[in-house]
Formats: sequence, structure tokens, C-alpha cells
Amino acid sequence: MSALISLRDVCKSFGGIVVADHISIDIQRGEILGLIGPNGAGKTSLFNLISGVYPADSGSISVSGQSLDGLNLHQRARLGVARTWQNMRLFASMSVLENLLVAPRDYPGEKISNIVFKPKQTAAANHAMRERAMGILKRMHLESIAHSNVNDITFGQQKLVGLARALMNDGECLLLDEPMAGVEGNAYETMKSIVREEAASGRAVCVVEHNVSFIKDLCNSAVFMASGKILERGSVESLLASKTLADLYFGA
Repeated sequence: MSALISLRDVCKSFGGIVVADHISIDIQRGEILGLIGPNGAGKTSLFNLISGVYPADSGSISVSGQSLDGLNLHQRARLGVARTWQNMRLFASMSVLENLLVAPRDYPGEKISNIVFKPKQTAAANHAMRERAMGILKRMHLESIAHSNVNDITFGQQKLVGLARALMNDGECLLLDEPMAGVEGNAYETMKSIVREEAASGRAVCVVEHNVSFIKDLCNSAVFMASGKILERGSVESLLASKTLADLYFGA
């Protein structure tokens, strides 16, 4: 089976700091892969390389068999690379619903020509997009705050909005960067449920997370990174039993 997300010998450094050291990894459709390791291991840097925040120095990255080399952030998003961010990057001046409506890969209302020459089709498409956004918010039990400003909702709700915005990109690659940081209670359980459902729908999901319980509950397998390198890959149980991980992650 060909991998949905594939990295081959990817390298990236900033001066003398190596954040990706010959990384090769495959993520299959329907898989939830966990990335674990200490701070500074290169986990978020790997997401930045896949999503196009910065280019790789060497190596190749492909999604669904299509090379991402040379493509920028928004071009990769249009090809179906969706992600969340550690600091969420929500638009503070917008409502919850408006934050979702900026994310679809194809939003006809973005083009002046569609508004001028295809007003009825554009209006219908925009209505369908709003309905889709409300459907995602309903899945997350957030429909009641759809028109609230994102600054007026709880931190856990903001985390869910970040995930909801990523889901508005209906591509097959979903990268979740510390989705559980600061999340507890109902939001925690909702997050787990949604991630499971997205993988079951056929997406390839990769999760950077320090919450080991979350990784154990969700991930089919995990990768342990340190200093920009993949040191081990295997089941979550085997990695948690690894002396390498215990020494580097939890402290000798």
C-alpha cells in the first residue's frame, strides 16, 4: 500500500541547529501516528516542513503521490494539507463561524469574478459552506457559540475551534500540533472522538502531543524524535517501555 504522506531523506537546519536530520517516514490512510519526544526534538519543525512554513534543504515530501517540493503554505493547503497550531492562530476579530469560513480549499466567494459573473452560484456555494461549517461545529458541540467572538470562549473551546477550522480543509492530510495542551473535561473527550472519526474516514492523521495518555488512547503507532532525528518507531507500548525514551524524555 502506498503511503498517503511520505517523507524521504528530509533535512533542514538553521545555521548550526539541525531540526530535521535525514527524516524518512510514511503515514498511511486511516492511520493515527503519534510524534513524541522532548522539547526541541524537531516535531513541530517536521509539521512546518510538511505544511510549507519553510522549505526543506534537501529530500522530498509528497501527499497522495503528489510532490510538495517548491510549493508554499497556501498551495499545500489547497492540495489538502491541513494542520492545527500550538498557539491556535485564531483570528481574534472574527466569530467562531467566521474563523472556519476562511479555511476551505475552494471558496467561490474569494474570487471577484465569481461574485460579478456567477452571483447565484456563488451565493449557493457560500450558503453550502456555512452549512458545512455549522455541521462541524455541531459535531463538536459548539453550535451555540458559532456567532461568539473567539476571545469570548474558553480555552478548551478555542482548541476545538482550531481543529474545526482544520477540518474545513477536506483534504486527506491532517497534522495536529499539541491539540490537547490545556484541554480537559468534555473538550478532551470530544477531541479524541473527532480525531478517531477523521482517521476512520480515510485521512492520514499525525499528532504531536506530550499527553502520553492521549497518544496511548488514539495512536496506531508512534515515532520518538530527538535532536531532529527519528530514534525509534513502533507501537506506543514498545516506545514507552524503551530505555532510550525513558532517559531522553522522562530523564534518566
